[in-house]
Amino acid sequence: MRTALLQSSGRPGSVAANLKVLDEAAGRAAAAGAGLLVAPEMFLTGYAIGADVRRLAEPADGDWADAVVEIAGRHGLAVAYGYPERDGETVYNSAQLIATDGSRLANYRKTHLFGCFEHDHFTPGDEPVVQAEFGGLRIGLMICYDVEFPENVRAHALAGTDLLVVPTAQMHPFQFVAECVVPVRAFENQMYVAYVNRVGAEGEFEFVGLSTLAGPDGVARARAGRDEELVLADIDPAFLAASREANPYLKDRRPGLYRSLV
Repeated sequence: MRTALLQSSGRPGSVAANLKVLDEAAGRAAAAGAGLLVAPEMFLTGYAIGADVRRLAEPADGDWADAVVEIAGRHGLAVAYGYPERDGETVYNSAQLIATDGSRLANYRKTHLFGCFEHDHFTPGDEPVVQAEFGGLRIGLMICYDVEFPENVRAHALAGTDLLVVPTAQMHPFQFVAECVVPVRAFENQMYVAYVNRVGAEGEFEFVGLSTLAGPDGVARARAGRDEELVLADIDPAFLAASREANPYLKDRRPGLYRSLV
């Protein structure tokens, strides 16, 4: 399945403008044969928007989700995107996967919050493995900092995730995560990892771009630069199956030795 990574910060604070960016990217991705488009963390609202996080947060089945459903259906591809989710009085940093038929395949709430900004505005989720079946693949969702915890990604590997989709707001000076950590996570867990970042200055943050789709051999199939960009790469189930057969990491585990980790 061809996967498109939308590296963009859109227009922070304007959901309408960001939906237009998403729509345009979906058109280009579909024309290039993509079956899945992934947008960054908090893409629909912007990341560094302060108290507007609570004002702009909406339920997983709100108006914005309906707008993404329309975009996915019109262009004939699935869309994964980040947004602030309201559930009663609680606000989560969430990512949602919408199918071409309009179904909400999965909704994930970030489990590991990063820094004062996120701790001030969000509640952490408590479900580490969220998956959906699409395009013959088992797709898992995480958000940014979550992928830096090896236990998190290993839990997905043990649950059979083929493609781990990670909307991201990775900032300077942590670019080594995209450059080094993400390919290693893909290799040690025998999966594809799509890590899709924001880019440029936003509030107090400088996002580093470098969106990456890494394969189970630890090789980046696509890597963006430091500007707004749409990059594409293919997920190959046959290559994944062969890699898993050849790589013994998961088979050679000895869980009884790891009990002290928890």
